[in-house]
Amino acid sequence: MQKGPTSWKKITEDYGLKSILDPIRSKLTKISNSQKTIYPARKKIFRAFELTSFENLKVVILGQDPYHGYKQANGLAFSVDQNIKIPPSLINIFKEYSSDLGFSVPINGNLESWAKQGVLLLNSILTVEPGSAGSHKDIGWEVFTDEIIRVLSKEKVNLVFILWGAYAQTKNPLIASSKHLVISSPHPSPLSAHKGFFGSKPFSKCNKYLKENNIKEIDWKL
Repeated sequence: MQKGPTSWKKITEDYGLKSILDPIRSKLTKISNSQKTIYPARKKIFRAFELTSFENLKVVILGQDPYHGYKQANGLAFSVDQNIKIPPSLINIFKEYSSDLGFSVPINGNLESWAKQGVLLLNSILTVEPGSAGSHKDIGWEVFTDEIIRVLSKEKVNLVFILWGAYAQTKNPLIASSKHLVISSPHPSPLSAHKGFFGSKPFSKCNKYLKENNIKEIDWKL
């Protein structure tokens, strides 16, 4: 996190987040030393913060934990690098994106352009082991990311929080809905997308709110 923008470093210092991160780093080192692989690569764990500055942050899209397939996790929730097969949840996100905005369905899953415009693609848990979803849920990441959500809610105004699925929606109490927009729907997973994710229009709703508050809209086109 120290490698990110100055403002994130200040937030880390002002809110004592280093005391949360240090034990997590120690646990990751022990896991690595036991010859276990960790996704994403260590240099990409805080990539969401490195690409999205605190000053320019407008939107938070919350995921649960990174993809656990080979080369899938790249430090941004729901995103994969350009030459990686698009995972099923992201396929459904792209279907809704196309329906909502009228764009063609993207042929690659790299969401970096969203991140650079102020969309924080934040997983609640920032690391995972291969083939084992949720394998790092108990090493302290959620304490850290919950605090990030609280800080954003407190320090910022007129953010858009996009919460897909029951897990993401457990973070609702951390967000002051009186000064931010919360967009909630079922998860884009193939198991639940047909239960209300499709047709929820999160992208246009987000931009409508930003425009109403004189904030530059996100250019979602990929």
